[in-house]
Amino acid sequence: MSSDDTKTGELPSTSAFEVKRHIFTNRLAQEKSPYLLQHAHNPVDWYPWGDEAIEKAKRENKLIFLSVGYSTCHWCHVMEHESFENEAVADIMNKNFVNIKVDREERPDIDRIYMQFVLMMNGSGGWPMSVWLTPDLAPITAGTYFPPNDRWGMPSFTNVLTTIADKWNKNQAELIATGLEVIEVLQRTLSEKTSEATFEEGSSQAKVAETLRIFELRFDEEYGGFGSHPKFPKVPRLNFLFHAYIVSKQKIALDMALQTLRCLGKGGIHDHIFGGFARYSVDRKWHVPHFEKMIYDQGQLMAVYADAYKVTRDNSFLDYADGIYNYTNADLRHPLGGFYAGEDADSLPSANATKKIEGAFYAWTFDEIKQCINDNKELLVDCEKGDVEKIFNIYAHHYDLRENGNVEPTSDPHGHLTGKNILFVGGSIEKTCEKFALEKDNLKRLLTLVNKMLLEKRKQRPRPHLDTKIICSWNGLVLTGLSKLADCDSGRRKEYLSTAARLKEFLYTHLYDKETKTLQRSCYGLGTNDESILQHVEKERIEGFLDDYAFLIRGLLDFYKTSLDGTALKWAKELQETQDSLFWDNDNGAYFYSQANSPNVVVRLKDDHDGAEPSGNSMAAYNLLLLAQYYNDENYSKRVVRMFEFFADQKPFGYVLPEMLSSMMLQDNGLDLVAVGPKMELTQKFAEISRKYYIPGMVLAEIDPQEPEMQVYNQCILDKYKMIDAHPTAYLCHGGVCRMPITDPAKLEDELSQIFLRIPNNQSL
Repeated sequence: MSSDDTKTGELPSTSAFEVKRHIFTNRLAQEKSPYLLQHAHNPVDWYPWGDEAIEKAKRENKLIFLSVGYSTCHWCHVMEHESFENEAVADIMNKNFVNIKVDREERPDIDRIYMQFVLMMNGSGGWPMSVWLTPDLAPITAGTYFPPNDRWGMPSFTNVLTTIADKWNKNQAELIATGLEVIEVLQRTLSEKTSEATFEEGSSQAKVAETLRIFELRFDEEYGGFGSHPKFPKVPRLNFLFHAYIVSKQKIALDMALQTLRCLGKGGIHDHIFGGFARYSVDRKWHVPHFEKMIYDQGQLMAVYADAYKVTRDNSFLDYADGIYNYTNADLRHPLGGFYAGEDADSLPSANATKKIEGAFYAWTFDEIKQCINDNKELLVDCEKGDVEKIFNIYAHHYDLRENGNVEPTSDPHGHLTGKNILFVGGSIEKTCEKFALEKDNLKRLLTLVNKMLLEKRKQRPRPHLDTKIICSWNGLVLTGLSKLADCDSGRRKEYLSTAARLKEFLYTHLYDKETKTLQRSCYGLGTNDESILQHVEKERIEGFLDDYAFLIRGLLDFYKTSLDGTALKWAKELQETQDSLFWDNDNGAYFYSQANSPNVVVRLKDDHDGAEPSGNSMAAYNLLLLAQYYNDENYSKRVVRMFEFFADQKPFGYVLPEMLSSMMLQDNGLDLVAVGPKMELTQKFAEISRKYYIPGMVLAEIDPQEPEMQVYNQCILDKYKMIDAHPTAYLCHGGVCRMPITDPAKLEDELSQIFLRIPNNQSL
């Protein structure tokens, strides 16, 4: 229910409850969004966002009730079941309001505008988001989840509805005036520069120091992450910390990032049985998650765990990234190569159950695990001499299993996890080995075998609902994750690279208009075993937003570095030109989130916050800096400077925009590696060596001076970085200074390891 939180799911197809739902059918039955379809049989007369609903509100002079959520949102489910499926509540809504449902993942422009209003009003936000609008789309009041009855210090939804309807009838002129004032405030705060603040050249050093001080103050030294609870991975912060370590060499930056990633991996937020991560934890220890698994988290965590491996060569980080790959490939991938939005937190506890509960798919009783081990004892004969009691005791100790469950009641407000266990590593591999006198390899084999047994057992449970939207921006994040994972010198490189290549082609084929050179926000599938692709008809098409372009361009740049596929770099440049045309603010600098003249969008906002995902502007700054290097285009560099100037009044800058500060570090401390040479074995060796290190802003080019017409870059790279004695040559530039050109792979490996590799005291998990 917090602003970085929430979930939803479909009801069972064969239950009395489901039959009751189908008494009603509203306009959402014609939509493609899984979230909207989940509400298609509510008694509420829902409309999708669009002209029909808005014109009705104007014609009948009614307020609009705007409800925003998403398909895998737990509290969205709760409010639907409690209120939107209630005929008495629906009668109040239908009589007094025009009711609109929005999938926030499908229409993030609408969600972000009105979420800003919720934050202004309440100081916090979340989903489901509930906003009341005038017929001219100006917000007048808002909240998030409302209970069916007064409780938890919150008014009931019916009381809120009747009170607002009464105020509209009695004080309409006042509410309209208030709404117009709100729109003016949103316009100023979301799209205009509010001060004369600027950045001096080289100011990133002071901003990095300031940001590290803030992170250090908020850092949880015991469990990693920042603050108390709820806790989100917030990968943009971890990306910044890795980069800040490379630039500043301050050990605390790296330690905070690594400690957070280790604790995430040990926590219940991590699916120990198969892989992947839930969206956030309700407690400080990362123990009890809201169980939805979102593809944007998987993509970002895959990338940052790969970076952690590159910095440390600690295989546990590579194992986490590999587990994410296994999960996304098996459970979130469309057969043609794109990735679905996510899986629900809620699911049926058994095949014949009629009500979904949170965590049913992932939680275990003590006896369930003991019975599973006993039922599969023939598979464990090589572990601890087949002593199943000892095997269970080892497993139970390592994952903190308890006979009465290991979930605190404060972390389980609905009581869905009573008596259940969420796998959680409170100790470590070393501590478990010490307690049971085990060899490390033997323990790892035992844990792997039992987890495989539990996975097979879990496959018999009803799966959580799968949101089959394929969102362009989130798939861009996955393309980055796959590309970075392919760089890790792993035996699975070809597999990772092939998956990334298929994803690139999927996006080009299904979410890109070759004639207009524009992106669509999303398309839709029917599951992991069905090749069907559903698209909006042209009049309903949702055009791509800033992050669709920025995230995909970043993914293409990362894919180019791992594959040296020139088509990726060419497409990145093409998309950047479209992005500049559609979203750039020539008057004030920086990029708007939506296109000009978007219908029924009251404010063109600019993202100014890196949260669960980076902002489109932060990602764009990085992209522009790299494209400026590849194509020697000053327009790219100038845009970056203007972006920094626009956001200079954000305070504290690096805490709010850590990814943008990372780009500022690139501008001030350029970290560039350029490999030069024709397509031959030695050139590939240089590229292979370079890729396995964490090098922020690495520029990697394969150039054949004999065939300049075949190059995808600007001639300047060919002129600036020349081969020595006709041998493939690597140029290592660090801290703004280029070292002597290198023609020996061993020399390149030595220099890179000195600058970019830190082997800490390994802490196995």
